[in-house]
Amino acid sequence: MITSIKKKKPQKVSKKPDAGRYIEAVGRRKTASARVRIVFDDKQKTPDIIINGKSLAQYFSSDELKKTVFAPFEKAKKESYHATVKVEGGGIRGQAEAIRHGIARALVKEDESIRKKLKRPGYLKRDPRMKERRKFGLKKARKAPQWSKR
Repeated sequence: MITSIKKKKPQKVSKKPDAGRYIEAVGRRKTASARVRIVFDDKQKTPDIIINGKSLAQYFSSDELKKTVFAPFEKAKKESYHATVKVEGGGIRGQAEAIRHGIARALVKEDESIRKKLKRPGYLKRDPRMKERRKFGLKKARKAPQWSKR
């Protein structure tokens, strides 16, 4: 009887900024889902957000989507942080709002006192609106074929 011995691979040591203490939260919107990790760093002066390995400016080209992502930090008045985000599914707008939801949840985990500030504009609410499924016999979810008398 031969038994195989599995050798454990050495774990890689990450030298990224989020290798230390971080706060993680999940944000969702429609079919988009974002996993957000935030590290608060007093030494870092400029806000730094990396989304799927790209910088915020590379991932979101429009200023409106960038403002959507930054909104929870502005409301909470947090300036020194590093955020790493993995986002998948949905469209570009849904992804931006999923990231905003995840960031807001992570900020509340870190400091419960800012919950009221983030709840009022709706950053902590998971927007449940999704596309309705197509029903049998219809052209779209609710659009029926043209009715003819004869």
